[in-house]
Amino acid sequence: MKEMKEYGGYIELDTYRLPMLHNGAKALNCGRNCLAYLIKARNIKKLLIPYFMCDSVFDLCRKYSVELRFYHINEKFMPEQIQLEDDEWLYVMNYYGQLTQDYLCGLKKEYDRVIIDNAQAYFEEPIENTDTLYTCRKFFGVADGAFLYTDVNLNEDIPLDESFDRMHFLLGRYERSASEFYSEYSMNNHMFADEPIKQMSKLTENLLHGIDYTYVKQRRTQNFKAYNEMLGNINQLELREAEGAFAYPLMVSNGAALRKALQQKKIYIPTLWPNLLNETETDSTEYRMVDNILPLPCDQRYDINDIKYIADTICELSEDK
Repeated sequence: MKEMKEYGGYIELDTYRLPMLHNGAKALNCGRNCLAYLIKARNIKKLLIPYFMCDSVFDLCRKYSVELRFYHINEKFMPEQIQLEDDEWLYVMNYYGQLTQDYLCGLKKEYDRVIIDNAQAYFEEPIENTDTLYTCRKFFGVADGAFLYTDVNLNEDIPLDESFDRMHFLLGRYERSASEFYSEYSMNNHMFADEPIKQMSKLTENLLHGIDYTYVKQRRTQNFKAYNEMLGNINQLELREAEGAFAYPLMVSNGAALRKALQQKKIYIPTLWPNLLNETETDSTEYRMVDNILPLPCDQRYDINDIKYIADTICELSEDK
């Protein structure tokens, strides 16, 4: 029986109608379930995946009994020594949006069975006829949501997600400090480990229709460029300018110590994928990247004065070491 529509009463959140980026993709509940969707729909049994990757992806593959092999990347974030086996798929992470479209097209042309993870490159266009996934909550104030470009359909009934009970830490962060709601934010991240494949919630999709994507892209691009002008001389990485950048990856020899010092200044820089510090050799590229890359915030909340303050603080702390 169809649910009866309600009329009157109090007004809920407004419905937004601005154009939404990736509107033509499959809208799902989280990035890892975009991969789960592909694993099930394409019957993927073997995956070649980078060592430099969130352990949640490894756990997901084991959950679906996918055989994993690993490859290294270089300091330009490019895969090294790729040899794809029969029926194996190549999983490519576009770290910080540093892999060019031409490079990714080359991988697709050479290996064909390629999955591109644009979780850190939301504003990069998908490669034609290539499975590509995007994660919303790394770029915008939403609790969940992801997009998947693929030409394969999963013949299952996929339930609709609901997000209203995950929004508290976002609403609290808007009016108070980040530290006050960090535990809720962390719990929300871990929650997706047990979430099945779902369609994106109505709430998240509505919020994504309220974003000025042109403004966000311009602000992130400008902030990335400003960081590079101020800190490029101490950055051990050679970076290309990323459009709508996820973060500015600053790699220095004392990254771990500098991260702690910045925290005392209320500049919070995460360690991406710290599990690798226990799982890789200390002289490996992956270990050094985890330990020494500082993903500096360059998102739409900040202007050039904020970027200058962070960059100046880093320079001052670096001189003190």
